[in-house]
Amino acid sequence: MANKLFGTDGVRGIAGEYPLNIDFCIKLATVLSQKICTVKHRVAIARDTRISGSMLFSALSAGFTAQGVEVLDLGVIPTPLCTTLTPNLDVDMSIMITASHNPYKDNGLKLISATGDKFSDTQTNELEEILQSENIEYNFSANKIANIKKIYAGLENYMQIIKKLAPQNALSGMRIVVDSANGAFAHILPQIFHYLGAEIISLADTPNGLNINENCGSQHTENLAQTVIKNQYNLGIAVDGDGDRIILCDENGKRLDGDQIIAYLATYMQKHQLLKGGVVATIYSNLGLGKYINSLGLDFYATPVGERHVIAKMQESGSNLGGEESGHMVLSDYALTGDALIAAVTVCLGLKEDGRDVSRIFPVFQPFPAVAHNLRFADKAIIEKIMAAKEVQDCIENVRLQLSGHGTVLVRKSGTEPVIRLKVEDEDDELAQKCADEILTVINRYA
Repeated sequence: MANKLFGTDGVRGIAGEYPLNIDFCIKLATVLSQKICTVKHRVAIARDTRISGSMLFSALSAGFTAQGVEVLDLGVIPTPLCTTLTPNLDVDMSIMITASHNPYKDNGLKLISATGDKFSDTQTNELEEILQSENIEYNFSANKIANIKKIYAGLENYMQIIKKLAPQNALSGMRIVVDSANGAFAHILPQIFHYLGAEIISLADTPNGLNINENCGSQHTENLAQTVIKNQYNLGIAVDGDGDRIILCDENGKRLDGDQIIAYLATYMQKHQLLKGGVVATIYSNLGLGKYINSLGLDFYATPVGERHVIAKMQESGSNLGGEESGHMVLSDYALTGDALIAAVTVCLGLKEDGRDVSRIFPVFQPFPAVAHNLRFADKAIIEKIMAAKEVQDCIENVRLQLSGHGTVLVRKSGTEPVIRLKVEDEDDELAQKCADEILTVINRYA
């Protein structure tokens, strides 16, 4: 098979280049029309704020409508709202056009089933096989061309969800800096926190198509931290471009990652008897998280990396809380996928109730010493060669044996970028560093 199209979160690439170009979008829409959109003959499409979103929307819409599939244009909304709305739209599927936390030049296509779940590996493998073949039939006919229908979604939908979560002015007295990443939450996040009565400073809320995630948002929290410190606010909240990740910082500007947020949410929800079925995270989460969750008397499940694996395990175990170290937080009583706004409001409700400084509450648990690296390469072909090399795999296995029983090693290809993610954890920080260095040396020598 040729280079794999679908990663852990759909199709990703540079906008305008294969596979994020017009020809591929028409081809994909044609295949989806013939294989997926066969019952309702309707598809919903949403996008984030990056400039290429309109181009990709137009190409997909052309492919769908030419095959007789009506397109519901959801406009610019966060990914979690797209997934949550989908089951109520009477569609066969939805597509979210986004590259999440990546720069504006990147884009991607997240495929969402009629139930609001991301497509399974089986579905994407079948689609991939067809897309890489020459057996696609373009059955165009003037008699079956469908329409594009605009659906207005956004603030009003979130307001309905938030009213179930908290009353108006529930956060009065709190002083919060919010960073919307110049993304899909830019016109929603500040207004929700105003409604909840918080005093806010709003950052990165003027998207222009080119500034999404640029020195802002969950990946770049430096300005957020400085603004919190300078203005003596209680905390900072940053989301990413499509709104499914959240990162916090305390009143001293210290960054609090997804593992700490999961631990806090579990503590708060257990206290209020809201937690069901344990807590789900991934193998990339710090070992200290699982230890802490178990100390609360709760079951802890670690899945492969990727939000869809977390959600699948949540559904299997009956859990209503799951997440990833990267900041995806799934509170399934309110949203079907990771939703930064819902997680942020829930955390703030707990902080308001507690009354202490955030730095007195976090860290919720003591992490195991960890060494992590994101190794970026020119393209995914180089990564495939490195990961297939016997010398590299032997080194990883040797490290795994050294850490057996008291630590972990994770070396994996990113599903969205030309990156190898390396993480080594152990109770002994010197051993963790030594083992990480061994793997780095072999990868760099082979590369």
